[in-house]
Amino acid sequence: MNDFFDQPVFLWNPMMKCLYFDCFSGISGDMVLGALVDLGVPQKYLREQLSKLGIDKFSISFSRADRMGISGRSVRVRDLHRRHGHHHHRTYGDIEKIIRRSRLNSRVKEKSLDIFLRVAEAEAKIHHRKVSEVHFHEVGAIDSIVDIVGSAAGIDFLGADAFFASRVPLGSGFVRCQHGLMPVPAPATLEILKNVPIRSFGIRSEIVTPTGAAILTGFVSTFDHLPEMKILKTGFGAGSKTFETIPNLLRLVMGEIADNKGREKILVLETNVDDMNPEWAGFLMDRLFTAGALDVLLIPVYMKKNRPGILLKVVCDAKHRDCLTAAIFRETTTGGVRSYAAERAVLHRREGRLKTKLGVLKVKIFEEDSGDRIVPEFDACKKVALKKGIPLREVYQAVYDAVRD
Repeated sequence: MNDFFDQPVFLWNPMMKCLYFDCFSGISGDMVLGALVDLGVPQKYLREQLSKLGIDKFSISFSRADRMGISGRSVRVRDLHRRHGHHHHRTYGDIEKIIRRSRLNSRVKEKSLDIFLRVAEAEAKIHHRKVSEVHFHEVGAIDSIVDIVGSAAGIDFLGADAFFASRVPLGSGFVRCQHGLMPVPAPATLEILKNVPIRSFGIRSEIVTPTGAAILTGFVSTFDHLPEMKILKTGFGAGSKTFETIPNLLRLVMGEIADNKGREKILVLETNVDDMNPEWAGFLMDRLFTAGALDVLLIPVYMKKNRPGILLKVVCDAKHRDCLTAAIFRETTTGGVRSYAAERAVLHRREGRLKTKLGVLKVKIFEEDSGDRIVPEFDACKKVALKKGIPLREVYQAVYDAVRD
């Protein structure tokens, strides 16, 4: 059984480019941008892409930086208006207008907006405001706009289709910002990293910024060890701080993933229950999804002595086996759980945002041989239906109409 899961899980077609974020000492926007340049993204290309924003004057410089004997790239952005005493505190709406009106390609636009929205939603929740009411002192600053849009453009230039990252280390202590002293990790950073594997780190400093966390989660959904790949090149982005015990660098690894023929290895947990209160079923399903289940099935069956019961099937990654097994024992009346290995064929999927007559809605995009298939995202549609007091089917239809148009 264990040998079946010794190999990494792959979800993509053979010989596709992948990008691995090795966050051994954290991640920030400027570290991503520096690592991309060190990986081979031309400085001239980034400057050309950033000029398409048409925003206030700024300067960007790239230089070599040494961190404990490892050479990387350091990036510095200067806001020329700030130097003369002017400060621009932009809202997400301001930023959205800048990006949508720019001459960037649609892929870079949508990814940049997605990353900014991740930060906006986190800040809004932390400060108990609507997204439209949040004024970004840090994220609205010109350096964060450059970091996010530049990173989206640089990754688009590389043409990577699959993204992985290491588990994310977090520092401790306090950091000073516009609101005063904030604990490290910053509240917005933790909100953005929700459902992402993290680990404590012995550095009393902020090593993961909200911008860095948003860029990371905007591209990566698999956080684990370096996957099996053919390594093409590596690049290092240097952070602005110097630590005594570790080199303050972000490493990006560009490679080609092995042939997996669109399949991944999974685990199926199952048990039969004939003496459980059926009112518990919905609660059970919610707890199993929270514990990491990929899918949960409750199937009516007839058991021994002709008793009506439930066949519970849970599909999961092997790493969630113990947690889910414990949840099944805790939330049901069963005395045993079976498990067996399986494979499933999958389509590469990603999140996107689609402009509809009801506003910009999150959608799911499945990549097929014939092209992208765009489908509504239930939770996003439900939220709009409740907010506007309209049937859910009308929100779904708005998505279908926008796709057709």
